[in-house]
Amino acid sequence: MDLRLTQVIHPKSDISLTITGSKSESNRWLILQALYGQLSIENLSDSDDSDHLKEVLQSTASTLDIGHAGTAMRFGTAFFAIQEGKEIILTGSDRMKQRPIGILVEGLNKLGADISYLEKEGFPPLKIKGKKLKGGKLSINGSVSSQFLTALLLIAPSFENGLELYITDQLTSRPYLEMTLGILQEMGVQVTFESVTATLQNTYAINELVKIESLPETIINTATVESDWSSAGYWYSWVALQESGYKMSLSLFKEKSLQGDSELVQIYKPLGVKTTFHEQGITISKIDQQLPDIVMLDVTNEPDQAQTIFATCLGLGINAHLTGLHTLKIKETDRIEAMKIVGSRFRESEITTTDHSIHLHFASQSDFNKEVMVDTYQDHRMAMAFAPLAMKTNVIIKDAMVVTKSYKNFYKDMNKVNVTITEI
Repeated sequence: MDLRLTQVIHPKSDISLTITGSKSESNRWLILQALYGQLSIENLSDSDDSDHLKEVLQSTASTLDIGHAGTAMRFGTAFFAIQEGKEIILTGSDRMKQRPIGILVEGLNKLGADISYLEKEGFPPLKIKGKKLKGGKLSINGSVSSQFLTALLLIAPSFENGLELYITDQLTSRPYLEMTLGILQEMGVQVTFESVTATLQNTYAINELVKIESLPETIINTATVESDWSSAGYWYSWVALQESGYKMSLSLFKEKSLQGDSELVQIYKPLGVKTTFHEQGITISKIDQQLPDIVMLDVTNEPDQAQTIFATCLGLGINAHLTGLHTLKIKETDRIEAMKIVGSRFRESEITTTDHSIHLHFASQSDFNKEVMVDTYQDHRMAMAFAPLAMKTNVIIKDAMVVTKSYKNFYKDMNKVNVTITEI
């Protein structure tokens, strides 16, 4: 389904939105719930990703297709590797079969797992024969995806000997790893996380060490998931594109959050967005201040915000230099290239990229094109990152319902701020 978002002339202010639970937190708790059956989860994400993971964990089928859900593939690989006596095939969409998983599979197999590739080496689909793993010591490259690390850490409390995980190379998306460790501690796991300077087996340069102790039973029965800061990013962008005095409220957000994307509070300050915390969540408002000539950000720790920040700068006519994007090339699409292609359609600008950065430059301020097509490339964040630009022009979003992967009510919430949406 393709949707047209008609340019907004009179955006509605002073509204309140309720955003569902964090997809990242929910997916971690779902794995732990499957391992420790007495856990119940409140404010669980209603995203397709979380739904897929829940279905996969509860399925009795011998072949499991997780579609586009990268988290379900990675977390599911680790989970099924320790399901003693169970044999499954884990597969996904064509794009999923292009997303590397070799680092995780190699790590699990070193711990004694039995996982093999059915097609291309290093990529899904996988054949997994579940075994009881004792744990021990393992080194793994931390520069590719923090989800590989998290997948291992979530199952580590079930190991008889726990896990000593030595992280080599530069750790990417550190806040997501810290979220995992915070959740494990909340359920009673003894965790050690420290920086070290050492070599392992005279081969690997070690930067970080995580120790996870075995945990037979949890100390809690209920986990409550905070609302999703990643989804809040689209509304920070929306507010940044408004006139001074505009404000809106978002529910169930905490000032002290496990989610790395809570850094939005600081990221959007220079763009005139003020955040006020209250008992039920946050109020974000546009204040009158001079905007910067250029936004220079390393988003290594907030990679899911890269597209939204880029689109915001595009809308405001601000030069941007975003780095730390190396993980974006192996997401649902090559997000760096997708940003360049779609961004170039909105207004005259110069956009250049590398494998880890994108640069947006305005030689002069130009008008927006009257109607712009946003190809989503099966990527939910492409749709939602560029949707706020309906403040500047008509936006046509191709394959628009891809947003359900993480934010099912996105278009309903866009309606609430006076965006007219029609199917085409």
